[in-house]
Amino acid sequence: MLSIGVDIGGTKIAAGVVDEAGEIIAATTRSTPATDAVLIEAAVADAVAELRAQHEVVGVGVGAAGFVSADRRTIHFAANLAWRQHPLADELERLTGLPVIIENDANAAGWAEYRFGAAMDASHMLMATVGTGLGGAIVLDGNLVRGSAGFAGEVAHVIAVPEGQWCGCGLRGCLEQYTAGTAMVRTAKSRASAGDPLMGPLVQAAGGEREEIDGPLITRLAQQGDPGAAELIGEIGAWLGRGMASIAALLDPEIIVVGGGVAAAGELLLGPAQEAYAESLTARSHRSLAPFVVASMGNRAGIVGAADLAR
Repeated sequence: MLSIGVDIGGTKIAAGVVDEAGEIIAATTRSTPATDAVLIEAAVADAVAELRAQHEVVGVGVGAAGFVSADRRTIHFAANLAWRQHPLADELERLTGLPVIIENDANAAGWAEYRFGAAMDASHMLMATVGTGLGGAIVLDGNLVRGSAGFAGEVAHVIAVPEGQWCGCGLRGCLEQYTAGTAMVRTAKSRASAGDPLMGPLVQAAGGEREEIDGPLITRLAQQGDPGAAELIGEIGAWLGRGMASIAALLDPEIIVVGGGVAAAGELLLGPAQEAYAESLTARSHRSLAPFVVASMGNRAGIVGAADLAR
Protein backbone atom coordinates (compact mmCIF):
# COMPACT_ATOMS: atom_id res chain seq x y z
CA MET A 1 0.00 0.00 0.00
CA LEU A 2 1.53 3.29 -1.15
CA SER A 3 0.88 6.87 -0.09
CA ILE A 4 2.30 10.25 -0.98
CA GLY A 5 4.06 12.50 1.52
CA VAL A 6 4.52 16.21 0.88
CA ASP A 7 6.88 18.43 2.86
CA ILE A 8 6.12 22.12 2.31
CA GLY A 9 9.06 24.36 3.17
CA GLY A 10 9.56 28.08 2.82
CA THR A 11 11.35 27.74 -0.51
CA LYS A 12 10.75 24.15 -1.70
CA ILE A 13 7.93 21.62 -1.83
CA ALA A 14 9.29 18.06 -1.69
CA ALA A 15 6.99 15.13 -2.40
CA GLY A 16 7.46 11.38 -2.61
CA VAL A 17 5.70 8.05 -2.94
CA VAL A 18 6.36 6.06 0.23
CA ASP A 19 5.85 2.36 0.86
CA GLU A 20 4.88 0.62 4.11
CA ALA A 21 8.53 0.21 5.11
CA GLY A 22 9.10 3.97 4.99
CA GLU A 23 11.07 3.88 1.74
CA ILE A 24 10.66 6.67 -0.82
CA ILE A 25 10.29 4.96 -4.19
CA ALA A 26 9.70 8.08 -6.30
CA ALA A 27 10.19 11.78 -5.60
CA THR A 28 9.76 15.23 -7.09
CA THR A 29 10.09 18.88 -6.06
CA ARG A 30 8.49 22.23 -6.78
CA SER A 31 9.31 25.80 -5.76
CA THR A 32 7.17 27.22 -2.94
CA PRO A 33 5.22 30.37 -3.90
CA ALA A 34 5.11 31.25 -0.22
CA THR A 35 2.99 34.40 -0.44
CA ASP A 36 0.07 32.89 -2.37
CA ALA A 37 -2.05 30.09 -0.88
CA VAL A 38 -3.68 29.23 -4.22
CA LEU A 39 -0.33 28.83 -5.95
CA ILE A 40 1.00 26.65 -3.10
CA GLU A 41 -1.98 24.34 -3.50
CA ALA A 42 -1.54 24.23 -7.26
CA ALA A 43 2.14 23.32 -6.86
CA VAL A 44 1.32 20.53 -4.40
CA ALA A 45 -1.44 19.20 -6.66
CA ASP A 46 0.91 19.23 -9.64
CA ALA A 47 3.55 17.26 -7.72
CA VAL A 48 0.92 14.74 -6.59
CA ALA A 49 -0.37 14.34 -10.15
CA GLU A 50 3.14 13.62 -11.40
CA LEU A 51 3.73 10.95 -8.76
CA ARG A 52 0.37 9.19 -8.97
CA ALA A 53 0.65 8.93 -12.75
CA GLN A 54 3.10 6.07 -12.21
CA HIS A 55 1.95 4.70 -8.84
CA GLU A 56 -1.37 3.71 -7.31
CA VAL A 57 -1.68 5.54 -3.98
CA VAL A 58 -4.30 5.56 -1.22
CA GLY A 59 -3.90 9.12 0.03
CA VAL A 60 -1.73 12.15 0.65
CA GLY A 61 -0.14 13.43 3.84
CA VAL A 62 1.12 17.02 3.94
CA GLY A 63 3.62 18.32 6.47
CA ALA A 64 3.74 22.10 6.89
CA ALA A 65 5.12 24.53 9.43
CA GLY A 66 2.23 25.97 11.41
CA PHE A 67 -0.60 25.25 13.81
CA VAL A 68 -2.71 22.41 12.41
CA SER A 69 -6.20 21.63 13.67
CA ALA A 70 -6.89 18.50 15.72
CA ASP A 71 -8.78 16.92 12.81
CA ARG A 72 -5.80 17.53 10.48
CA ARG A 73 -7.90 19.55 8.04
CA THR A 74 -7.07 23.22 8.68
CA ILE A 75 -3.94 25.30 9.16
CA HIS A 76 -4.86 27.96 11.69
CA PHE A 77 -1.65 29.94 11.34
CA ALA A 78 1.72 29.69 9.61
CA ALA A 79 4.36 32.32 10.28
CA ASN A 80 6.17 32.07 6.95
CA LEU A 81 3.46 30.88 4.56
CA ALA A 82 0.19 32.37 3.31
CA TRP A 83 -2.24 30.49 5.56
CA ARG A 84 -4.68 31.90 8.13
CA GLN A 85 -7.59 29.62 9.17
CA HIS A 86 -7.05 27.89 5.85
CA PRO A 87 -8.90 24.63 4.92
CA LEU A 88 -5.88 23.17 3.18
CA ALA A 89 -7.00 19.52 3.27
CA ASP A 90 -10.34 20.37 1.62
CA GLU A 91 -8.67 22.39 -1.11
CA LEU A 92 -6.09 19.71 -1.89
CA GLU A 93 -8.74 16.97 -1.94
CA ARG A 94 -10.68 19.03 -4.47
CA LEU A 95 -7.58 19.44 -6.64
CA THR A 96 -6.20 15.90 -6.37
CA GLY A 97 -9.26 13.70 -5.90
CA LEU A 98 -7.45 11.86 -3.11
CA PRO A 99 -7.96 11.76 0.68
CA VAL A 100 -5.61 14.31 2.32
CA ILE A 101 -4.46 14.89 5.89
CA ILE A 102 -2.36 17.82 7.14
CA GLU A 103 0.22 17.61 9.93
CA ASN A 104 2.69 20.00 11.50
CA ASP A 105 6.05 19.44 9.81
CA ALA A 106 7.92 18.73 13.06
CA ASN A 107 5.28 16.18 14.06
CA ALA A 108 5.59 14.50 10.66
CA ALA A 109 9.38 14.31 10.96
CA GLY A 110 9.14 13.04 14.52
CA TRP A 111 6.69 10.34 13.49
CA ALA A 112 9.12 9.18 10.80
CA GLU A 113 11.92 8.90 13.38
CA TYR A 114 9.63 6.94 15.68
CA ARG A 115 8.35 4.57 13.00
CA PHE A 116 11.46 4.05 10.88
CA GLY A 117 14.41 5.94 12.34
CA ALA A 118 16.37 6.62 15.49
CA ALA A 119 13.46 5.89 17.88
CA MET A 120 11.94 2.86 16.16
CA ASP A 121 12.72 0.62 19.16
CA ALA A 122 11.12 3.03 21.66
CA SER A 123 7.55 3.60 22.84
CA HIS A 124 8.12 7.04 24.40
CA MET A 125 10.04 9.58 22.31
CA LEU A 126 10.77 13.27 22.61
CA MET A 127 12.20 14.92 19.51
CA ALA A 128 13.83 18.32 19.19
CA THR A 129 14.75 19.74 15.79
CA VAL A 130 17.55 22.29 16.20
CA GLY A 131 17.89 24.42 13.11
CA THR A 132 17.14 28.06 12.41
CA GLY A 133 14.41 27.60 15.01
CA LEU A 134 13.47 24.81 17.39
CA GLY A 135 10.85 22.19 16.50
CA GLY A 136 9.47 19.34 18.54
CA ALA A 137 7.41 16.17 18.49
CA ILE A 138 6.19 13.84 21.22
CA VAL A 139 5.26 10.16 20.99
CA LEU A 140 3.90 8.46 24.13
CA ASP A 141 2.80 4.83 24.24
CA GLY A 142 3.17 4.71 20.47
CA ASN A 143 0.83 7.64 19.86
CA LEU A 144 1.72 11.02 18.40
CA VAL A 145 0.68 13.58 21.02
CA ARG A 146 -1.28 16.37 19.35
CA GLY A 147 -3.32 17.90 22.19
CA SER A 148 -6.91 19.12 22.32
CA ALA A 149 -6.50 21.62 19.47
CA GLY A 150 -3.65 19.90 17.62
CA PHE A 151 -1.01 22.32 18.94
CA ALA A 152 0.98 20.00 21.26
CA GLY A 153 4.71 19.45 20.88
CA GLU A 154 5.74 23.12 20.65
CA VAL A 155 8.88 22.66 22.75
CA ALA A 156 10.27 25.89 21.29
CA HIS A 157 7.90 27.98 23.38
CA VAL A 158 8.43 26.51 26.80
CA ILE A 159 9.61 29.48 28.89
CA ALA A 160 13.28 28.97 29.72
CA VAL A 161 14.14 32.45 31.05
CA PRO A 162 11.33 34.57 32.52
CA GLU A 163 11.48 38.07 30.99
CA GLY A 164 14.31 36.87 28.74
CA GLN A 165 14.89 37.37 25.00
CA TRP A 166 11.88 38.40 22.95
CA CYS A 167 10.57 35.59 20.74
CA GLY A 168 8.81 35.84 17.39
CA CYS A 169 5.74 34.29 19.03
CA GLY A 170 5.28 37.47 21.08
CA LEU A 171 6.47 36.08 24.40
CA ARG A 172 9.81 36.48 26.16
CA GLY A 173 12.33 33.87 27.22
CA CYS A 174 11.16 30.98 25.03
CA LEU A 175 13.54 28.02 24.82
CA GLU A 176 13.96 28.63 21.08
CA GLN A 177 15.72 31.91 21.86
CA TYR A 178 18.53 29.98 23.58
CA THR A 179 18.50 26.64 21.75
CA ALA A 180 18.45 27.30 18.01
CA GLY A 181 20.76 28.32 15.21
CA THR A 182 19.57 31.92 15.40
CA ALA A 183 20.56 32.09 19.08
CA MET A 184 23.98 30.64 18.31
CA VAL A 185 24.59 33.13 15.50
CA ARG A 186 23.36 36.03 17.63
CA THR A 187 25.83 35.12 20.38
CA ALA A 188 28.70 34.69 17.90
CA LYS A 189 28.11 38.11 16.36
CA SER A 190 27.80 39.76 19.76
CA ARG A 191 31.04 38.22 21.00
CA ALA A 192 32.81 39.11 17.76
CA SER A 193 31.63 42.72 18.07
CA ALA A 194 33.03 42.81 21.60
CA GLY A 195 36.42 41.69 20.31
CA ASP A 196 36.37 38.18 21.78
CA PRO A 197 39.55 36.54 20.38
CA LEU A 198 37.85 33.14 20.32
CA MET A 199 35.57 34.48 17.58
CA GLY A 200 38.53 35.53 15.43
CA PRO A 201 38.62 32.37 13.27
CA LEU A 202 34.88 32.65 12.65
CA VAL A 203 35.20 36.25 11.51
CA GLN A 204 38.13 35.31 9.28
CA ALA A 205 36.19 32.39 7.77
CA ALA A 206 33.32 34.79 7.11
CA GLY A 207 35.60 36.96 4.98
CA GLY A 208 36.21 39.43 7.76
CA GLU A 209 32.50 40.35 7.97
CA ARG A 210 30.83 39.60 11.31
CA GLU A 211 27.40 39.82 9.70
CA GLU A 212 28.28 36.94 7.36
CA ILE A 213 28.63 34.47 10.25
CA ASP A 214 25.90 31.80 10.04
CA GLY A 215 24.99 28.47 11.57
CA PRO A 216 26.54 26.18 8.92
CA LEU A 217 29.82 28.10 9.18
CA ILE A 218 29.90 27.71 12.97
CA THR A 219 29.13 23.99 12.68
CA ARG A 220 31.83 23.48 10.03
CA LEU A 221 34.51 25.21 12.07
CA ALA A 222 33.49 23.35 15.21
CA GLN A 223 33.84 20.04 13.37
CA GLN A 224 37.32 21.17 12.26
CA GLY A 225 38.33 21.72 15.88
CA ASP A 226 37.91 25.47 16.32
CA PRO A 227 37.45 26.03 20.08
CA GLY A 228 35.30 29.16 19.73
CA ALA A 229 32.82 27.52 17.39
CA ALA A 230 32.73 24.39 19.56
CA GLU A 231 31.99 26.56 22.59
CA LEU A 232 29.05 28.19 20.81
CA ILE A 233 27.53 24.81 19.91
CA GLY A 234 28.19 23.50 23.42
CA GLU A 235 26.31 26.45 24.87
CA ILE A 236 23.13 25.79 22.92
CA GLY A 237 23.57 22.09 23.67
CA ALA A 238 23.51 22.89 27.38
CA TRP A 239 20.35 24.95 26.95
CA LEU A 240 18.81 22.06 25.00
CA GLY A 241 19.62 19.63 27.80
CA ARG A 242 18.11 21.88 30.46
CA GLY A 243 14.99 22.43 28.38
CA MET A 244 14.52 18.74 27.67
CA ALA A 245 14.94 17.98 31.39
CA SER A 246 12.05 20.31 32.20
CA ILE A 247 9.87 18.63 29.58
CA ALA A 248 11.01 15.16 30.71
CA ALA A 249 9.76 15.92 34.23
CA LEU A 250 6.29 15.87 32.70
CA LEU A 251 6.63 13.28 29.91
CA ASP A 252 9.39 10.86 31.03
CA PRO A 253 10.66 9.89 27.53
CA GLU A 254 12.92 6.90 27.01
CA ILE A 255 14.83 8.53 24.14
CA ILE A 256 15.45 12.09 22.96
CA VAL A 257 16.03 12.41 19.21
CA VAL A 258 17.80 15.54 17.98
CA GLY A 259 17.40 16.59 14.36
CA GLY A 260 17.92 19.73 12.30
CA GLY A 261 20.98 21.34 10.78
CA VAL A 262 22.81 21.94 14.06
CA ALA A 263 22.57 18.22 14.86
CA ALA A 264 25.27 17.74 12.22
CA ALA A 265 27.68 18.80 14.97
CA GLY A 266 27.08 15.42 16.63
CA GLU A 267 28.72 15.00 20.02
CA LEU A 268 29.71 18.66 20.08
CA LEU A 269 26.00 19.33 20.60
CA LEU A 270 24.80 16.07 22.16
CA GLY A 271 27.55 15.79 24.77
CA PRO A 272 26.77 19.11 26.50
CA ALA A 273 23.05 18.41 26.08
CA GLN A 274 23.30 15.02 27.79
CA GLU A 275 25.41 16.46 30.60
CA ALA A 276 23.05 19.39 31.25
CA TYR A 277 20.07 17.04 31.05
CA ALA A 278 21.56 14.76 33.70
CA GLU A 279 22.34 17.72 35.97
CA SER A 280 18.86 19.25 35.58
CA LEU A 281 16.58 16.21 35.66
CA THR A 282 14.46 15.75 38.74
CA ALA A 283 15.03 12.47 40.68
CA ARG A 284 17.99 11.78 38.39
CA SER A 285 19.64 9.34 40.83
CA HIS A 286 16.52 7.17 40.85
CA ARG A 287 15.72 6.86 37.15
CA SER A 288 17.29 5.90 33.85
CA LEU A 289 18.50 8.83 31.79
CA ALA A 290 17.06 9.10 28.30
CA PRO A 291 19.92 9.11 25.77
CA PHE A 292 20.27 11.94 23.27
CA VAL A 293 20.68 10.53 19.75
CA VAL A 294 20.98 12.15 16.33
CA ALA A 295 17.99 11.75 14.01
CA SER A 296 18.63 9.26 11.25
CA MET A 297 16.01 10.08 8.60
CA GLY A 298 17.55 13.36 7.43
CA ASN A 299 15.65 15.34 4.81
CA ARG A 300 13.42 12.33 4.11
CA ALA A 301 11.69 12.56 7.48
CA GLY A 302 8.95 15.05 6.59
CA ILE A 303 7.90 13.18 3.45
CA VAL A 304 8.01 9.74 5.08
CA GLY A 305 6.22 10.80 8.25
CA ALA A 306 3.44 12.64 6.45
CA ALA A 307 2.91 9.71 4.06
CA ASP A 308 2.82 7.18 6.89
CA LEU A 309 0.30 9.23 8.87
CA ALA A 310 -1.89 9.45 5.76
CA ARG A 311 -1.74 5.70 5.21
